[in-house]
Amino acid sequence: MRCPIICHAKTFCSTCKTGFVAAVVPAQLRVMRTTRPKYGCRAQHRGAGAPERLIVGGLATPAVLAHVLISKYCDHLPVYRQSQIFDRHGAALCRSTLAGWVGGACWWLEALHERLCNNVFASNHLFADDTPIPVLDPGRGRTKTGRLWVYAREQRP
Repeated sequence: MRCPIICHAKTFCSTCKTGFVAAVVPAQLRVMRTTRPKYGCRAQHRGAGAPERLIVGGLATPAVLAHVLISKYCDHLPVYRQSQIFDRHGAALCRSTLAGWVGGACWWLEALHERLCNNVFASNHLFADDTPIPVLDPGRGRTKTGRLWVYAREQRP
């Protein structure tokens, strides 16, 4: 490399400076195609079937289901807003599809829920709180009253 200013002499690297910047890599939604060739033999042996999906007949991968559940329950993002976000990314997913995925994915979490309940309700001292909260009712254009029940256990002897 040559000096770009005046002398055009050959340059050398005397030091290296490293800098950092924050960058956002937007989410990418991809349709992944799986091709399974079907071979036959005279003995009529069956080949391997399709891999099981978390939701029977569903198109969502475990990563997409995790994203939808975390967005809904950790980030408090309703499925109709998630539907709008997916739409901006070029994936037209209606709110009923996302709600079906949430319901189907929650089935897989029942065992965890059962163990948590057994742990919490095994306590001799249990505290409960019933909190009314406004919940969006998209079809009616207003809110309705939802309830949160929170349980805590006393762990001291």
